[in-house]
Amino acid sequence: MEKHCRFVTRSLCLPLALIIGSCAQPDAGKIGNDSAAPVESTQVVNGIVQQEATSVSAAVTEAPTGYDNQTNGFASPTDFASALGTFEEVDDIAKGLGPVYNAQSCRECHQNPVTGAASQISEFRAGHFNGISFVDHPGGSLINDRAIDASIQERILAGNEVRTFRITTNALGDGFVECIDSNTLVAISNSQPAAQRGTFIQVPVAEQPGAIRVGRFGWKNQNSSLLSFSGDAYLNEMGITNRLNPTENTSNGNSVAAFDHVADPEDTDNDIDQFALFMRSTKAPPRDAAVAATASAQRGQALFGQIGCATCHVPSINTAPAGTVINGGAFVVPAALGDKTIHPYSDFLLHDVGTGDGIVQNGGQGTRNMLRTPPLWGVRARPRLMHDASSVSRTDAILRHANQAATARNNFANLSSQSQIDIITFLASL
Repeated sequence: MEKHCRFVTRSLCLPLALIIGSCAQPDAGKIGNDSAAPVESTQVVNGIVQQEATSVSAAVTEAPTGYDNQTNGFASPTDFASALGTFEEVDDIAKGLGPVYNAQSCRECHQNPVTGAASQISEFRAGHFNGISFVDHPGGSLINDRAIDASIQERILAGNEVRTFRITTNALGDGFVECIDSNTLVAISNSQPAAQRGTFIQVPVAEQPGAIRVGRFGWKNQNSSLLSFSGDAYLNEMGITNRLNPTENTSNGNSVAAFDHVADPEDTDNDIDQFALFMRSTKAPPRDAAVAATASAQRGQALFGQIGCATCHVPSINTAPAGTVINGGAFVVPAALGDKTIHPYSDFLLHDVGTGDGIVQNGGQGTRNMLRTPPLWGVRARPRLMHDASSVSRTDAILRHANQAATARNNFANLSSQSQIDIITFLASL
């Protein structure tokens, strides 16, 4: 089921105060009748994202990192273990698997080097460009790789020349990403040079009808909350309907009702809540300390910023203060995730770097060839790079950049061989 929803593109101006540090945060606003908490605001007025108020952050500390499948403190060890088990659970037809689907478990696509990370698994999307607009493949741009019956196996139909694979994204540390104030992402966009400026879109928060928020999850920023992401993935990747996505996908646009014998919504245990709890409780991907300590990696880190890579692959971002109300009021930033510095090496914005997949989802036709800046934390565990996984070396991936990233690519190409090696060594530490 493809989602095509309301969106708002990036603003062109914002107070300078928002561009400094972790950016100003909204201040205390009433929740209910008597409980005060800072409220994230991305209300759009005359095309500009407005911040309603400001709030003073507590002392900001580093977010915990580790490839250890241990809680970051948001969930208790017991609750985290339970959520991890649900994330790794294999679903079958009796649970509602399919009828068309890609995987039987979240872990199947998120498991290198530990559960919740990325993998070599990809999904396939397709459609048609009529010279003006992208048109979905019948049944939606997602072409599922599997089916519970051979007669409903999806395959690309004639006339759909726009084709792309999308590799699995990392989910570790995404709880911190969810807790970045939307205005922080807007401020990053506004602080970037015009030629490299990222585009933000606002997308619906599925669990809070009527609410919208700056997108940050998925290759097209099609989701803004981890619960929305969980519900979307459970339907589109495993074919299991849930309270946020209660309608089955089709097979190339044709109903699969004859093969579906489990009443909708099929997620009667509300596993999507456990998926979200797991992701919110994961630590961020750690750096390889030994490699990071080398002189080559340290030189490469400096060069990474000097040649322009850090314009989009932003090294450090602060999360919103603990107590901030986000996701349209559906979630309150907890102490375990708030007031934290993360090092994602991403701006979580959409850019055209010349490798766009031609697919349109929530962002409108202007985002057809844009993709979210992939976070580079954890990239050392990825042997296949870029959105389509067709680049197999870090150098090849860099040289593939164009358009908004052309300057950084050219700067890299003009470096000495040793300086290029230093940047590659730096990337090997992430």
